[in-house]
Amino acid sequence: MSIIIKKFGGTSLESIQRMRRVADIIQSCVDRGDQLVVVVSAMGRKGAPYATDTLIGLCKDISGSDISIREMDMLMSCGEIISGALLVHVLRDCGISAVLLNGAQAGIVTDDKFSNASVLEVDPKRIQSELEHGKVVIITGFQGVTRDGEVTTLGRGGSDTSAVVIGSALNADVVEIYTDVEGIMTADPKIQPNARTIESINYDEVFQMAETGAKVIHPRAVEVAKNSNIVLKIKNTLSEGEGTSVGYNKGKDTYNMSKKLITAVASKDNVAQVIVNTSDIGIFSEILDEIKAQDISIDMINFFMVQKAFTVNSDEVSKIEETLKKHNAEYTIATECSKVTVIGDRITGIPGVMSRIVTALSGAGVDILQTTDSHMTISCLIKTEDVKKAVNSLHDEFALYM
Repeated sequence: MSIIIKKFGGTSLESIQRMRRVADIIQSCVDRGDQLVVVVSAMGRKGAPYATDTLIGLCKDISGSDISIREMDMLMSCGEIISGALLVHVLRDCGISAVLLNGAQAGIVTDDKFSNASVLEVDPKRIQSELEHGKVVIITGFQGVTRDGEVTTLGRGGSDTSAVVIGSALNADVVEIYTDVEGIMTADPKIQPNARTIESINYDEVFQMAETGAKVIHPRAVEVAKNSNIVLKIKNTLSEGEGTSVGYNKGKDTYNMSKKLITAVASKDNVAQVIVNTSDIGIFSEILDEIKAQDISIDMINFFMVQKAFTVNSDEVSKIEETLKKHNAEYTIATECSKVTVIGDRITGIPGVMSRIVTALSGAGVDILQTTDSHMTISCLIKTEDVKKAVNSLHDEFALYM
């Protein structure tokens, strides 16, 4: 008898009709005799009555001041409790024995970093007990509890992380993530209509996709899955397709002559470029240290003789400017930027890839503001207004539609 972990996102649970579809998927698993743990997100997306963003908005409507992060975590944890309770009701109405556990009841212990907590451990005893009593266990994703009993949330995409850490604690072979797309795509289908579902992909590639803008699964969840050697499957709740399998393909996913050079193209908006005009590495090091102390993440770092360039999330621009002014730095900041990235585990050492990228973007009339690369990615900073042209030209250049 296998233990199966299934995680359902907000769009899969946005209505009772969608929940009945989820119940059909669960029933099929029960009929096979598998033990089943289901992790749920809050219902719907931004604008839906019980979506996480809607709950956050309740506080912002009260006054101009921010709610404390402790109380905000307690508020945000309500969304998953609502969807979980309703799903249990739907399952029981279908004759399926089910029980709802919140993060604390499921044994998910975290640190005390409210709004972006990290999981320290999972004690699966309560989950195992409920499974042994023949119940489908519904668990609220995105949340846990500190050793002192404080409710915490795991940050954006935290329900994915919940599903994988629970899968690891239960020694599950597979964690299935259900969403509203057919699987992991070669590009965002809203941008590139010819985007293709990727049948299988390794952990490192999908981690890079998630890090560079693809929104199918959270990178932290991929990291846990890789460390625990858990296969992830990304599926569409509303179809019977096989979706995408994430793993190492039983050790065969190494150098494969038939595999495409580039796996996917991802894009990330809300990026700002910062250029500091200085040749004094000491001053620039002080600036970086202060930025780090403010817990601001920087990306796409390039060092030149008289200029230092990097990118930040646009929401951090005001803090960056304060720091630069404090050090009397000469600088320019360009907002309305985006990062477009090609991902592939065979990029390293292959000549001509950057040339093809530059040629494709130039041919599409896209200006490149900055570039960085790693052993699996090449990223270009561009104007946000050019994202569609950039993604489509790169998708075509590397024939990812095939």
